[in-house]
This record gives sequence, C-alpha cells and structure tokens, in this order.
Amino acid sequence: MTTLIVGASGATGRLLVEELLNRGQKVKIIVRSPDSLSNTVKNHENLSIIQANILDLSDTEMAEIVKGCNAVASCLGHNLTFKGIFGRPRRLVTDATSRLCDAIRANNPQKPVKFLLMNTTGNSNRDLNEQISFGQKCVIGLLRLVLPPHVDNERAADYLRTQVGQNDPVIQWAAIRPDGLIDEAEATKYELHKSPIRSAIFDAGSTSRINVAHFMANLISVDTSWQMWKGQMPVIYNQTQA
Repeated sequence: MTTLIVGASGATGRLLVEELLNRGQKVKIIVRSPDSLSNTVKNHENLSIIQANILDLSDTEMAEIVKGCNAVASCLGHNLTFKGIFGRPRRLVTDATSRLCDAIRANNPQKPVKFLLMNTTGNSNRDLNEQISFGQKCVIGLLRLVLPPHVDNERAADYLRTQVGQNDPVIQWAAIRPDGLIDEAEATKYELHKSPIRSAIFDAGSTSRINVAHFMANLISVDTSWQMWKGQMPVIYNQTQA
C-alpha cells in the first residue's frame, strides 16, 4: 500500500509520515523542502520525496505522482504569519484538493482511492445540518471575512462533499476535524464523533497532532475504520480523564 501525503513537512504531516512508515507502509511526499524531516525519516527505504511546490506541478506531473497510490492525505495548511494568512495562494488547500482529485480521475484506477483531508471543527458538515449557536455563527461569519485560511478550509471540504460526493467511482473521502490542536509526545486515547459535541469557539476541546496522525493512519490502513468513516467528517478529541 502506498500513500501520497501533501503538507508532509507540517506539524501533523510529519507525524503521519512517521506513523505510516512505522506501520510498514510505503509513502510518497511532496514538499518544498525536506529539511524539517528527521534524517531517519528522510533516509527511510519506504519513503519517496518529490521536492516541489504542489500548485506548480503540471496536471501530467500530478497524475504521474498519484499513479499507484492507494490513498492521498492532505495535511496542508497556511503558515501562521501575516504572509501565510493574507498572502497567496489563498486557495492552497482547495486548489490542491481539486487538482489531486483530478489527478486520481486521470489515472482511472481499478479500485477507489482514499482521499483524506485534515480540516477543522470550525467548519460544519453541511450534509448533517449541524446546529451551532447564534454567537458561534457570528464569529464564524467574521472569520470568513478576515481570515482567508478559514474560507479555504471550508471550500476544500465542500469540494469533497459536493463535487466528489458519496458515489464517485474512483474517489472515496473523509475530512478529519480536530479541535484545539496541541503537541504531545505519544498517542493517547481519543474520541470520535460524527459532529462536534462542544463549541469550537466558546468551549473548544483539545486534540493532539499525534492522535490526528494515528487516526488518519488507521483510516488509511484499517479497512473497518475506513468503512465506518468514509464520506463523513469525523471529529476527533483527546479523551478526557474521568
């Protein structure tokens, strides 16, 4: 099994690369620079590194990279700098998602390819008509106006919901929604829900990046996990101690 990971040099992407390699999976990554990866990972026999800006790749190059992959995982995000938040590309996640899906279709794979999108609890799953408070609606509306990355996350998930949908013959998808990302050294127990059980704005929970990586690796490598969550936007929280 081979997985292509974009955003592999980010805080969560690096952990997903390591988790899949530790499970004996083959991994391809597209990164502008591999410098943030450890030497152990960079030199791993099951890792292939494509050094490029993903949106600079041609359609032909993208299709060739995706060919033979059983899964594609996007951990892309905008850097938390002024340029990263307000500069270009403003549609990084959305454009990468649509182009990667086009690349999958161009190869016409015999079996559906899994597409995993790392998203956020600040984005509602409109397939489920999730209910949020008036106050949270106001804040989310403001975020749409002042923070382009939030709109990008929403549009990327909406692409999967509306343009890929539930019955695409070559693409199956899941959008993973962590809440209040934190760093932890090891994976711990975590909870999975179809919709948020707390307010992402006024009562945010916490989710360790390593738990997100563990869950995404399960979706990729464990069929029962995938069958449970495909076509959905599961929410992941660290399990609180009783």
